[in-house]
Amino acid sequence: MRRAFLIAACAALAFSAAAPSAYAASARALTADSKAALNQLYATNPKARELGQKARAILVFPKVVKAGLMIGGLKGDGALLENGRATKFYSTAAGTYGLQAGVQSYSQALFFITPSSLDYLTKSKGWSVGSGPSVVVVDEGKAKSLSSTTLTQDVYAFIYGQKGLMAGLGLEGSKITQIYPDP
Repeated sequence: MRRAFLIAACAALAFSAAAPSAYAASARALTADSKAALNQLYATNPKARELGQKARAILVFPKVVKAGLMIGGLKGDGALLENGRATKFYSTAAGTYGLQAGVQSYSQALFFITPSSLDYLTKSKGWSVGSGPSVVVVDEGKAKSLSSTTLTQDVYAFIYGQKGLMAGLGLEGSKITQIYPDP
């Protein structure tokens, strides 16, 4: 029974990550939402603003929705901002399996520091977090210790603006895939 759940979760992840987002927001709306979400992060976390000045690009997912009851998933669309302009659009998706229950939405910003990390994102056919460039999730404690001399990782991730309730532990493998805005 447990193996069946794991297989179903993996299949859901593969399907959702491989298919382009059919309901992606328009480029204009997604750009505006991404910029607003990044400004919200900057307003509440001055270290994120400093990091943004050093980043080659910032991939912002203004709204990621995560839901699950034993088997779950997450989905969100976002914009890659380079010098304040949206240059590409991406979708993030993941399948989860484990002791979990609830629904939650949040914003996520990935700060690409090194040229090689940005190249990997733009040239790959889909980037799975956990493979490729190293990613550090920045919590409040890590944010306080960030400075220009401590930036040693390829990508820094901020998760913020959580709404809803999601409880439990789970194994997660998210994938980021380039999408195209509606024609």
